[in-house]
Amino acid sequence: MSTQLPLSAGFAVWFSAWVAGAVSLDDARDAIVGDDAAHHVAGLPGEDAAVPLILALGRLRSAGTTGAGIALPVPGDPLGLAGPNAFNVDALEAGEGVVLDGAEIGLVPHRAGAGVVWSCHQAISRRQVPDPSEADTSLRRAVLEAANTLADLEVARWRPEVADALMSLRGTADFTFPQGMAPRAVKLVSLSTRCRTIVDLALEDDGGAVSADEADRRRAALAPLDHAARRGLVAACSFPWDR
Repeated sequence: MSTQLPLSAGFAVWFSAWVAGAVSLDDARDAIVGDDAAHHVAGLPGEDAAVPLILALGRLRSAGTTGAGIALPVPGDPLGLAGPNAFNVDALEAGEGVVLDGAEIGLVPHRAGAGVVWSCHQAISRRQVPDPSEADTSLRRAVLEAANTLADLEVARWRPEVADALMSLRGTADFTFPQGMAPRAVKLVSLSTRCRTIVDLALEDDGGAVSADEADRRRAALAPLDHAARRGLVAACSFPWDR
């Protein structure tokens, strides 16, 4: 099953690892950029143009940043956001954002050709984030409930790949994480990301449903799983090290 880590999650865990001295600046930059052509940060205070990521990371650290977390909002559920409005709106439109602790700065990724431009905003870093243990428990419960409902809807008939994905949730996604990241956080990121992929696959084509009622039941079954998966990612990225 193909899974993709949100851009904000990759940024948060590698930036936090660099700030903590666990990885080098070059390693953090390379991991954040990944297979993209380049990343830039636009809107940094005192800069009129977008700045290459490696320079922006230094500027962000110098601003007093002690670490990073993420937001994964959807309409009606501003998970990980605490304002102000400009940051909230941009992050909601993108579906994700990074919140830098200690610097009151937020970053939102935007695809630009083969690269990414991160828009820089003022952001409130004191916000409510889920507890990792509670988020993990809630996610596992949501997986079981969604699996039972999707079985009733004969998921294997209209989306065989979803059934296969549900059967392989115990596996670990092939992501590269900073050395020393808590195994609990690694597992929670992996499970959360796989669950979000299942939701995307299952909702990809409502035409697979035999009726509008079945389509509604499918979306209703997957909404709690999507919410729990987003909470899992926010929790894991907020607490990437053992406490």
